[in-house]
Amino acid sequence: MTTLEAAPVTRERLYRMMRVYKETSLLRAGLRVGVFDALGAGHATAAEVAEATGAEPRGIRLLLNALTALGLVHGGADGPYTLDEGAKSLLVTGEPGFYGGMVDVVASDEEWDAMRDLAGAVRQGGSVRDVNAETPGYHYWETFARSVGPVTVPTAGLLAELLEPWSAGREAPRILDLACGHGIYGFTLTRRLPGSTVTCVDWPNVLAITRQHAQDQGLADRARFVPGDMFELDLGAGHDLVLVTNVLHHFSEQRSAELLAHAAAQLAPGGRIGVVGFVAGDAPADDPEPHLFSVLMLAWTEAGEVHTTAAHERMYAAAGLEAEATRQVPGLPFHVTVLRRKP
Repeated sequence: MTTLEAAPVTRERLYRMMRVYKETSLLRAGLRVGVFDALGAGHATAAEVAEATGAEPRGIRLLLNALTALGLVHGGADGPYTLDEGAKSLLVTGEPGFYGGMVDVVASDEEWDAMRDLAGAVRQGGSVRDVNAETPGYHYWETFARSVGPVTVPTAGLLAELLEPWSAGREAPRILDLACGHGIYGFTLTRRLPGSTVTCVDWPNVLAITRQHAQDQGLADRARFVPGDMFELDLGAGHDLVLVTNVLHHFSEQRSAELLAHAAAQLAPGGRIGVVGFVAGDAPADDPEPHLFSVLMLAWTEAGEVHTTAAHERMYAAAGLEAEATRQVPGLPFHVTVLRRKP
């Protein structure tokens, strides 16, 4: 993934780090006010965009000029303003490549609030918030389920590819998707595996969104939805495939191993576990994303962090599992691993 430049620590570099939150704020404001949608519809002046969005012209003028300064919008200090094709495809609602919804995940209010007292989390060694990412029914996971489905597609496709040799000889496999969220992992595999069915487990508030996604994809008759805690629910040892995607970083190594053991106990003979998530390398500057995400887990969970390759291997062994195949998703900071029971 991205490697941070080995630049010297200077006042200029520190200043850049101190002010980068303003760029995030500008992007969020542009999306939430509807500026990019208005420009995409052909409104070219601050007055026209203000009328289209219902915002005050002065605020729109200053926002448009700041977005122009960032290169997200093109124009002079007094307009007219335009979007290039790249910005239009990524930032205008309804475009096939729309990526703007991710701002409510990657730069969500909940993450900002969690990181606001990162120093306190560092001193305490875990979240200082009464309500955090592990709180049952946490409303953030509804936003997550609504927003990240399209971004998940390449990762789900890679998981399906890694499972092809195993799945070729299995008839009507039963899939269990723990902390399913949007459900895209389970639904992708259900579409690809003839006769398969999927059981989706998550908090009730999230499952309402998962159910809608199943209906949208024409899979409502092949999916069932079970609300509850994935650590406590025991749905029986009859599942050919259990999915544990993007959850291990929320917990300590020991707690993650317990979750994997619980997942393994629900496998049918010859079954597999699909794991997706970050893996932290030994050189943070060479692969910064997992280590930056680990700090979010420090601020947002009791004991979560992005685990190293060695920690993952210890978790698997503690749960009586071993890796059958593993790959990193091209262009994304995620690893996909297929686990089987150790002989």
